[in-house]
Parts: sequence; C-alpha cells; structure tokens
Amino acid sequence: MRTPTVRIAGWSARHPWKAVLGWLLFVALCLGVGGAVGTHGATTADYRVGEAGRAEAMAAEGHLERLSTEQVLISARSGALDERADSAARDLAARMKRLPEVASVAAPVRSPNGRLLMVEVSVKGEERDAKDKVGALLAQTQAVQRAHPGLLLQETGSPSISRGVDEQRGDDLALSEKITLPVTLLTLLVAFGSLTMAAVPLLLALSSIAAAVGLAMVASHVSPDAGVGTNVILMIGLAVGVDYTLFYLKREREERVCSGGRLSSETLVELAASTSGRAVVVSGLAVVASTATLYLASDVIFSSLATGTVVVVLVAVASSLTALPALLVLLGRRAERRALRRAGRGKPARRPRGEDGGRFWTTLLRPAARHPLAALCVPVLALLALAAPLGSLKITEMSRDTHSREIPAMRVYDRLNAAFPEHRVTHQVVVRATPQRSGDVTAALRALARRAAGDPLFTGASRIRTSADHRTSTLELRVPYLGNSPQAYGSLDRLRRTYLPATVGRITGAEYGVTGDVARYTDYPDHQNGKLPLVLGALLLVTFAMTLYAFRSVVLGLIGVALNLLSAAAALGLLVLVFQHTWAEGLLGFRSTGSIGSRVPLFLFVILFGLSMDYQVFVVSRIREAVLAGTPTRQAVLGGIRRSASVVTSAAVIMTTVFVSFVFLHIIEMKQIGFVLAAAVLLDAFVVRILILPAALLLLDERSWWPARSASRTQPAPDGALVDVR
Repeated sequence: MRTPTVRIAGWSARHPWKAVLGWLLFVALCLGVGGAVGTHGATTADYRVGEAGRAEAMAAEGHLERLSTEQVLISARSGALDERADSAARDLAARMKRLPEVASVAAPVRSPNGRLLMVEVSVKGEERDAKDKVGALLAQTQAVQRAHPGLLLQETGSPSISRGVDEQRGDDLALSEKITLPVTLLTLLVAFGSLTMAAVPLLLALSSIAAAVGLAMVASHVSPDAGVGTNVILMIGLAVGVDYTLFYLKREREERVCSGGRLSSETLVELAASTSGRAVVVSGLAVVASTATLYLASDVIFSSLATGTVVVVLVAVASSLTALPALLVLLGRRAERRALRRAGRGKPARRPRGEDGGRFWTTLLRPAARHPLAALCVPVLALLALAAPLGSLKITEMSRDTHSREIPAMRVYDRLNAAFPEHRVTHQVVVRATPQRSGDVTAALRALARRAAGDPLFTGASRIRTSADHRTSTLELRVPYLGNSPQAYGSLDRLRRTYLPATVGRITGAEYGVTGDVARYTDYPDHQNGKLPLVLGALLLVTFAMTLYAFRSVVLGLIGVALNLLSAAAALGLLVLVFQHTWAEGLLGFRSTGSIGSRVPLFLFVILFGLSMDYQVFVVSRIREAVLAGTPTRQAVLGGIRRSASVVTSAAVIMTTVFVSFVFLHIIEMKQIGFVLAAAVLLDAFVVRILILPAALLLLDERSWWPARSASRTQPAPDGALVDVR
C-alpha cells in the first residue's frame, strides 16, 4: 500500500482541492507553453525516403527541385472561347507575377478541343509550405473571375488540393466529435447510472487531450509534426482517457460497496489505487512502449503518430493518478453528506451498485467452464477464417487521386486531367556528377529523352536543366496516365530498370535517381515493407516483456503475444474484405482503390498491441488478485473475468465509438484506420478476452503462472514489485 501509485493517489485524496487546481493549472500551462512555442511542422526534406528521396535531395542541392504548381482553367460559360479568354489569361498572368509567392507564370495553353485555356503558376518555396501561400493565388483568380463574369475560372493544383484536404479534415473531426462525445456520455451513463459519475471520465479525458495538444507542440521541436498529431491525440486520447478513468472508478465503487460505509473516501481511493491504479500505470506504460516502436520505421508520419500517442497516454495516466482520486474524494464526501441527511430524515441509505458479474456473463462463460477445449478452438478458427483474406492484401501509398471529390479543387483536377492528359504525371530524372562530366550527362539525358519519345508510355515532351555549378542536371518526362494507373507505374519501372542503366548509368561516378509523385508512391510502401520486420519484432518483444513485468509469467507473456497477433490478423483480414472490394462502398461512403494504405497495417499492429494490454492487464490482474487470496485458479479465472467483463465491454464500446467515428471521415486512409481499429477492439474485447482467454487459462490451470509453481506463491513486495516467496 506504499507504492508510488498509492502515495500519489493518497496525497491527492487528502488534498483534493489542491490536486484539482494543480491539474487545471498543469493543463493551462501546457496549452500556454505550447501556444507560445508553436508547432514545428515537418519540412519537405523530412518526407524523403528511398530513391525518390535521394533524387529530390540531389535536385534541391542544385536548386533544381520541382516547384509546386497551380493550374487555372479558363472556359466560356456558353459557346467557344474567344478573345475574352485571352484577355482574362493576360490579366491573370499579370496579377500572379506581382505576387511575392509566385516564382513564374507559364504561357497559356489551349486544350486539344479548344474549349479550355490553362495558365500554370509555379509557387516559390518548399512543397509543404505551398498550401499556406495558395490563398493569395486563389484571391487573384477570384478577382479575375469578377472582372470577366462571362467566363468561368477554376483553380486546382497540389497546394489548393492540400488546403482543401485540410479544411475537409477539420470539418470531419468536428463531425467525429459530435458523434463520439454524446455516445460516450450515454455509454458511461448506462455503466454508472449517474450523470455526475459519467461526466468525470469524459471531462478528464478532454482535459488530458487539451494538455497533450500543448505538450505535442513542444515535442514537435524535437520530432517534427507531420500534421497528423492532433488527429491521433483526439482519437487515442479520448479512448484511453475514458478507459483508464473507467477502470479506476469501477474499482472504487466496488470497494465502497464491500466496505458498507465503514471506510472513508480517502481510504477507498487508496485501495483502488493499489489495484486498478497499478493496472492503469502498467497499461499506460505498455501503450507507450509499444507505440515507441513506430520510431524504428524512420518515417516522419509514424514518428508524429508515435509522439502524439505517447504524450496523450502519459497525460491520461497522470490524470488518473492525480485529478481522478481528488474528484472521487470530493464526490464521495458529497455522497456521505447526503447519506447523513437521509439518515437524519429516517430514510434508508442508498447502496451503490456493485459489480458481481451478473447472469449474462455467467451464461457467456459457461461453455468455457464446461468445455474449455471446444470454447478455445471454435473462436480461434473463426478468427483465422477472418484472417484468410490477408493472402490477397495489397498495400499502396494513397495518392492524390484518392481524395474526396467533395473538395472543389479535386473536381477541377479531374477536369484538368481530362482536357490536358500530358499534364497528369511528370517523372524527374536527377543526375549528379563532377562539373567535368556535365557534357556527358547532358548527352546521356538527351539519349534517354529520345528513347522515351518512342515509348507509348510517355508523351515525348521533355526538358533538361543544369545547375549553375554544372554538378546537377535534371530531365523531366511527362506521362499521359493518372498517377495511380498501371501505366504510370510501368513507365517508372521502365525508366529505372531499362532506360537509365543504358544511358546515364554508363557514366562513371555519376549518381542518379528518379523522383516525382509516382516514384514517391512506389518507394514509400517499399520503405515501410523494409522496416516492418524490425518494428514488428520489437513490438512482439515489448509486448512479451511488459506482460512478463506485470505478472512474472512467461506463459501469460506468450499468450498475450499470440492473442494480439490473432486479433490483429483477423481485423486486417476484415479490412481487406471490405476495402479492397466494392461491395461496401455505398455503405461506408468510399471509393475502393483495390488496396490498403501503406501506413494502416503497421499502425494497427502497434496501436492494437498497446490498447490490448488495457484489457489483458485489467482482466488478468483481477484473476491474479483472487489467486493471491487463496482462490483456486479455475474459480479465480471464472470469477475474475465475470467481475471485469462489464467494465471491459463498456471500455470497448467507448473505444469502438471513437474509432468508428473516423469511418465517417472522407480521407480513405483515415477511414481504413478507424474501421480496422474498431473491428480489432471489438474482436479483442468480446472474443479474445471473454471467450478465448478464459478457455486457455482454464486448460492451463496452475501452469498459467509458470515459472512460478503457483501465483499464490508470490506476494506483493513493499515497493510494489512481485517477489517469489517459495
């Protein structure tokens, strides 16, 4: 009872107002410091991986990097184009050239059918910054539109599309909150039967999210934010914040029922801290440790996701150890005063609801109790069947073409691709050599351009540029196919495998590579696949080590790893079944790409392994408590799961609601992440922890606690560690 967890909770219980005010000050301080230092966003260089990344770095070194471009389409509202379109194009070009954000304006180009006029504008600076500058360009386009009401001017391009995606993401997150918060509150209200008690987990989770957002701003100066940090803080923060508070609250209520009013609120909080409090700390550390393996992926997006998750989980754990005990004492004292007033009026005291398990869970556990082998095999086979579609898993990088057409710039983008197919894809070949070989490099690039000119995969258009120091040269080749088409990928493969080795590859000492959108879409999944074994191996090791730390059992560690793999594989199989086919498009509001986003599988494994520890630690802790008290393992398993089932399922419902809300987002990769995490949590909570785990523990019986001969032979040490007392 003198562990750090209990001591912290005990201080908060004895000084509740100081603890609550201290927590509010902490949240305000985090937001204040975060707002003062701001967010350090990832730069274009932070995204470079593979050959495409190396080629981009070489081009940037020679000041030959590709600039972000905006395309303005000019068309007549009725009839064919006339001199008014040329006048509008001249007006637009003059306005754009005066903007400090603009690097250059190309000459107007007329579409083959003569119905469209295109003006291409290059934006200064890095690609990542272009979306922040595009507002000035859009304003000039609108000004020209007002000056020429008989024409239709529409703008698209990478910057305006990125800006539209950001705006849509903001609207989606607002919708997600509108769905999640009421459902979460309703679930907690059902679980506790009290609006006040239901509001506590939600308010603590929201305050934890606020503090984590501020701390993440500070952390971004160490690990840059890729623009997804806030998304993951909201998603994971609400899920684990409510879960941790729920575990603690449920245990405090149980202790209150058992005490029958004989113990003070402060003592009850310390009792809850010694059991559920420790489980929350172990669960939080497990999520943090498993999520930290994402840093091994050497990817700025995964690092940003990891930072957001680690920060919000640590803050949620801190709130459950400090602010929550204080709030429980304040609420407990209020309940005690009400009880005294009721007693003074001669009314019987209200008895809080206990958690005795209930008939429903007793019935659900009956197959495992009577036929554990069958109860183990049937759900395992069912999950393996769900995992079967993994054999057809296809991983790709989600390209610009996958964005929602509700974004105006995407509809103009489709119109641009239809009218100007030669502008769909551009490959940039980058070569670096000594200045003395500049002539050889130029000759080789011309030979390469001639080869491409005779290839139907290319348009024949090309442009060669050389840096001022003659060390770097680039060749731009256009492809008349969409970026996610087989032809676009085929053209890249032919460049890299055939044309480059036969031309530039013959120059001694020359470094070369191909970059561009298609090259990025190709190299990123390859980079992730190369890192997957390292991350997954570290994840399995961390999961095993955390379970071993929590329960001192090798068997439970191996069971935890196996069950996590099983639920993750089943969820991924279900994801393939839904998103790689078209049958669920209307139901979930997406357009299938026939593939899964390259970040989804790795993110699922890491986050699920961490979140699964919540249920594993909480359920097995209840079982182990009973065994330590002298209960036979069989009775402890059935009783522990029956008593913890309601809180596990309540937590799972809340977590699933959070993840399901992301299915309503427009971004296809976020839809997939929300769907697969929701499916994984449901399978893990309702199938793995309630059906498979008890069956496995019943079959193993006392062997579950190996290498100890029995869990009852271990006792809590004064410092909270477990020691063998055989």
